[in-house]
Amino acid sequence: MRKAENAFCLLLAGLSGLSIFIVFAVVFAGSVSRYAFSSPFQWSEEVAKYAMIYGCMFGTAYAYLRGSQISFSLVTDLLSEQVRTRLSVMVDAATLILGGVLIHAGLIFAGKRGGITSSGLGIPMYWAQIALSVGGVCLFVAAALRLLSALRRNRGGEQPS
Repeated sequence: MRKAENAFCLLLAGLSGLSIFIVFAVVFAGSVSRYAFSSPFQWSEEVAKYAMIYGCMFGTAYAYLRGSQISFSLVTDLLSEQVRTRLSVMVDAATLILGGVLIHAGLIFAGKRGGITSSGLGIPMYWAQIALSVGGVCLFVAAALRLLSALRRNRGGEQPS
């Protein structure tokens, strides 16, 4: 199971990094084109915006899977290890459900408004709006991997890593 988590983390990290690179490259190229040649790329802002949205979706799942998301642990630090473990499993289960809700909501959103054509790129907005479902899938898989890992630890009596 650890191999699957590591492989999925690597995939999410790569996709997040690629998204950030695309944002940087497109904004840089658009700026150079606008100020050096007085000929801005009409599509650059949309590409950067969509790449940022996808990057946030991948990055959120990555941070969650690694356990490095922002958390307020003031109260949980006061709890016993056993209660914290149970609470963590409940959070993972709730996140699994949330991932499913995001998948469903994203599909509905993209289905209803996906036929609109993007003004700068000329592509259906479906490709930008489906990012919510893609993020839901990533979060669902991350939560499932964390849940399976927690169940395996509890069965084997291992300490959390």
